[in-house]
Amino acid sequence: MTWIAVSLAALGAGFFAFAARLQHDAVHATEGALRVVTLLRRPRWLVGLLLLVIGSVVHAAALGMAPLSVVQPVGVLAIGITALLGGRRRELPAVLVTTLGVGLFVLLAAGSATPTPIAPDAELTAGLLVLGLVSVPGLLGVVSSRPAVRALGFGAAGGVAYGYVSVLMRAVSQDVQGGRVDWTTGVSAAGIVVSLLVGGWFIQHAYAGGPPHLAVACLTVVDPLVAVGIGAGLLGEANHTSLPTALAEVACAAIAVGGVVALSRTPVAATRSENVVSNGRALRIVIAAETFPPDVNGAARFAHRLATGLAGRDHDVHVICLDPEGSARTESVDGITVHRLRSHRTPFHRTFRIGLPWQVSGDVRELLTSLRPDLVHVQAHFVVGRYVLRHATELGLATVATNHFMPENLFGHTRCPAWLQGAASRWAWRDLGRVFGAADVVTAPTPRAVQLLHDNGFPERAVAVSCGIDIERYRGRAVERSESPTVLFVGRLDEEKRVDELLRAVALVPRLRADVVGDGSCRGEWEALAAELGIADRVRFRGFVSEEELLDAYAGCDLFCMPGVAELQSLATMEAMAAGKPVVAADAMALPHLCKPGRNGWLFTPGDVAGLAERLHAVTADPHVTARMGAASTELIAAHAIDDTLEKFEALYAQALGLPSLKPTALAA
Repeated sequence: MTWIAVSLAALGAGFFAFAARLQHDAVHATEGALRVVTLLRRPRWLVGLLLLVIGSVVHAAALGMAPLSVVQPVGVLAIGITALLGGRRRELPAVLVTTLGVGLFVLLAAGSATPTPIAPDAELTAGLLVLGLVSVPGLLGVVSSRPAVRALGFGAAGGVAYGYVSVLMRAVSQDVQGGRVDWTTGVSAAGIVVSLLVGGWFIQHAYAGGPPHLAVACLTVVDPLVAVGIGAGLLGEANHTSLPTALAEVACAAIAVGGVVALSRTPVAATRSENVVSNGRALRIVIAAETFPPDVNGAARFAHRLATGLAGRDHDVHVICLDPEGSARTESVDGITVHRLRSHRTPFHRTFRIGLPWQVSGDVRELLTSLRPDLVHVQAHFVVGRYVLRHATELGLATVATNHFMPENLFGHTRCPAWLQGAASRWAWRDLGRVFGAADVVTAPTPRAVQLLHDNGFPERAVAVSCGIDIERYRGRAVERSESPTVLFVGRLDEEKRVDELLRAVALVPRLRADVVGDGSCRGEWEALAAELGIADRVRFRGFVSEEELLDAYAGCDLFCMPGVAELQSLATMEAMAAGKPVVAADAMALPHLCKPGRNGWLFTPGDVAGLAERLHAVTADPHVTARMGAASTELIAAHAIDDTLEKFEALYAQALGLPSLKPTALAA
């Protein structure tokens, strides 16, 4: 029976670990004061509650089969399981030490502890003792302003309450098995409910103040210490234990506690003052990007622009991204440090690479632990951003998340069937909300992009911050111009960009030429379409080009066209405007924020090829109109200067850190 009880207790520890992981994520994503009503609306928290109930039932069954001194210490396995769920690969030695200590303790206790009946007066004495033990760490958690101390205090108080639950569970189990159910059994059952509620309240606040493994560490240390202490001191379960065995049990318990302490030691991010002294910079910032140069796309260009811009403002910037070739490496470029993670090819697209979750999780955890940044800023909720945000939250770091994603952006890469796209889109938005819900601050590039987040269930707290561009870089560049008017497109050649509509419109406008810069899954199809339309001699597919060639392309065109329908801002359109070019854009998503009809260009209805052709002709037919609209683009783009963007992000970083300012002069003081 004893070993069956130990097995059940180990199974219960697994349920408790998964419950802690789920409830921590749900609690940490809750804004404002922690309320039961709010938590009850979160599916992850409810699933965690269900697992907690199942674990409690399994644990109660174990307590009915063996002494407290045997069953209760097995719960320490939950800390190791929770650590593994969090991807804490570096803590595996401590997990093994903890398991070894617990295993030896159980082996010794199983042969020496003796089950004893629990009398009502012993329950009362234990209850009074527990009340005093709960109040000390609980009060510490209430009065402290430091999140780590609050989490430690609340977690310890919850552990004391749950330790008493085990005592009461054993009393009820013995009454039921012995057929002696009376009013004292009811009192014990009521005590279980009260203790669970009190302990649960403390533990939820421990989750809110720190990582899940810290709360679980408190539970798995304090809970068994209280339960075993009561079993040995008040119930006489250790009366027949010899002195050598008792000493050996104490040594094994010390080994287990040492392993738990090692697991619960969460590295604390370096303080801002330490970074100022050691690096001579304002903050150490980690930017997590799913795509980064040499990748050619808007998200990669923004991540690079943000990183170099922040470095230029005296921040110590590190970028974590996937390597475009596959091997992990670290390099210093453009004043920033880039940590490239292992990546792997996919069958979807030759330039689309992924990181394996278990590899990315472990590598990210090690990087964040080593770098000890003040703040992390993730650029997407996929593999890299997901694990950077998760581990940063567990490490107590300030977090900012920016969304550049629409499900339509991914369908072209994954070749998702049309019939599945609706369900896939809904799932993708829910997943984004769940991941980004853990961030302290969430942004999107435009008001329309923010509204899209809110429309798809994200809480009303996201803010709009333009991606921004270095306007001066695109101005005043002299290149040789074509005699025929030229329309330029820059971007990925994938389905949602709808370059086929641009090609069909070009075929309807005499003399109009098209420059197409970029590559993607539809390039071959669209090259064939240009030939089919008889305009192959007027369309140049240039593929990926260098930065200098891209600047020349902007300077050499007469207007820019963005026919895509999934643009949350469109950096390429902004760059063309900075180069002083009129724009013709689809009347979709955030493009109307950039294109003002009749002023710096025209909008057209997506799918209306004739309307697009008419707009292209209207801009290029009269050179005076072209020049006037180009000048208007120059005026409008001024609101998107990169310096303004950097200042706004610095203000949001200060908000996430609880600081009044991030200006270097203020930090130096």
